[in-house]
Amino acid sequence: MITEVQIEAHPDEVTPERLQDTVARILKISTGRITGAEIVRKSIDARHGKVRLKITCRVAVDEPFEPTAMPTVPDLPTLTGAPRVAVIGAGPGGLWAAWQLARAGVKSVVFERGQAVRGRRKDLAVLNREGTLNTESNYCFGEGGAGTFSDGKLYTRATKRGPIREVFDLLAACGAPRRILVDARPHIGTNRLPKVIGALRDRLTEAGVEVCFDTRVDDLIFNGRRLTGVQIASGEIVPVEAAVVATGHSARDVYTMLHRHGVALEAKAFAAGVRIEHPQALIDRIQYGPLGGHPMLGAAPYALKSTKDGIGVYSFCMCPGGFIVAAATEADGVVVNGMSPYSRGSRYANSGMVITVGPEDFGDGPLDGLAWQRALEQQAFVAGGGKFKAPAQRITDFLAGRASTDLPDCSYRPGLNPVDLKAALPSRVTAPLDRALRWFEKARMRGYVTQEAVMVGVESRSSAPIRILREAESLESPSHPGVFPCAEGAGYAGGIVSAALDGMKVAEGVLRSLGVAAPAPLA
Repeated sequence: MITEVQIEAHPDEVTPERLQDTVARILKISTGRITGAEIVRKSIDARHGKVRLKITCRVAVDEPFEPTAMPTVPDLPTLTGAPRVAVIGAGPGGLWAAWQLARAGVKSVVFERGQAVRGRRKDLAVLNREGTLNTESNYCFGEGGAGTFSDGKLYTRATKRGPIREVFDLLAACGAPRRILVDARPHIGTNRLPKVIGALRDRLTEAGVEVCFDTRVDDLIFNGRRLTGVQIASGEIVPVEAAVVATGHSARDVYTMLHRHGVALEAKAFAAGVRIEHPQALIDRIQYGPLGGHPMLGAAPYALKSTKDGIGVYSFCMCPGGFIVAAATEADGVVVNGMSPYSRGSRYANSGMVITVGPEDFGDGPLDGLAWQRALEQQAFVAGGGKFKAPAQRITDFLAGRASTDLPDCSYRPGLNPVDLKAALPSRVTAPLDRALRWFEKARMRGYVTQEAVMVGVESRSSAPIRILREAESLESPSHPGVFPCAEGAGYAGGIVSAALDGMKVAEGVLRSLGVAAPAPLA
């Protein structure tokens, strides 16, 4: 008999050594009758001061046990001839668009301004070691997009946007760990995701998709308002019938180029703030009490949110056991982000703590939010003192209204400059932060406000400040036929999974425009 067993138990009861005993007790049979058991779903419930693991376990009783097989990569048709579609950007939106087009037999060419993952590693090492930025290849630009070196979080609320399981299965088939199919809040880890993305790209190129790195798209070519091609930085014009614009939230030159052509854009709300880092052991104790550090629990995450007078402050991209990284794309701006390796074994925990800002704060012109965002990053660069050092302050000093004279150890490699963030950043950011941090300490996470915690500025690239408009049904630009805005940079996604889903959805819009049937859903 193969059956599923639901378990809610103390972490000690579901260790690999004790799992079958726990299952046998629930089934009221002897342990000897269980021939195998595997966890197929796992979540942690730490509410109400009591930590429990919630597990779905697949169990074999009185018959041979076969572990669940890992997914395999579906075969793609062989693609020949000239590309019909340009995919601009090799992040998850662009890669999954190219994948879905390939499944339908439509050849695309993917243009990525940054390097492949191996080259990106070298550029990031120079940035962290020397404070020297490659503006075309960094934490935001390059193969896999911003998510490649930012933890590889796969948790999404986009459960109704498309075939999520297809996204997870393809990642697993390309080398992501089995746990992404099990954990309620899965992640691949910044040390493993590059190989997964590289394997996906290899599958595409083997089928005939062209992937061009270090190739920035500088312009779109139109006949009237109908797209006819793209122009790359070398000056070459590549004729295509459609372009998927999946350039991510940091390709500011693309927004400017689209605005110059009169492509329909609008300003949209986004978030800005700081990244806060604590010792991971402290967060473990706050969240899990005496069970902090238990091997079945791992590094503890947290999620915080506060709203007052219509202004929301919330944690963003929380990275247990992670590092703060330099996510700048321009030579005169400081931007920070977070990442974690698969093990989440760093002694630091960090999270963005951000405030929503909108057109009422910066104006309703299409590029006004971008200008506000850039100015914030330039303020941070000046306050940091150059070389991409970041302005920082102990959380206790921030609340006390005094500049920090020294700072705790921090994972941010270019370095920190102790400042008074309330003097360095606009009050539109710091005033809501002050209020929210006091409330978090009082009502949500006692111990969060501590001398050991450091606030690092600025977190400003949580999402795009612009939406590239598209029709609801065709997914095509309402102003320029043949232009298909896609994923996070276009304002329609917010992470790896939702961007991949949007890429698949947009590809199907492109297929409709070409008169090609969409591929059948994968089983």
